[in-house]
Amino acid sequence: MNIKIIKQENAPAKSDLLAFAELLELTGLHPTILGELIELGWVTPVRTMSEAMFFKARDVYRLRKLDRISRDFELSLTGASIIVDLLERIEHLENKVSELHRLL
Repeated sequence: MNIKIIKQENAPAKSDLLAFAELLELTGLHPTILGELIELGWVTPVRTMSEAMFFKARDVYRLRKLDRISRDFELSLTGASIIVDLLERIEHLENKVSELHRLL
């Protein structure tokens, strides 16, 4: 039995970033919707020299939340993005308050 050992320097580097197609598959969003959110600056992809776009895994959660809020409340993307931003800010502030309570 021959076992090939792949040297670490020859193996592709592991990435925490997702390709455009992967993000669409994981979120179920239409490419035009994702494009609109990129234009709004709500999602900021990492761009390679060849202009390929990659996204953070955290974007999947945010985009799913935005899509759900948009559909459930029949809101525009802009309205839903404002709500998601506010919910994230509330969560951040609640975490700060919890940290301060632990210090007391």
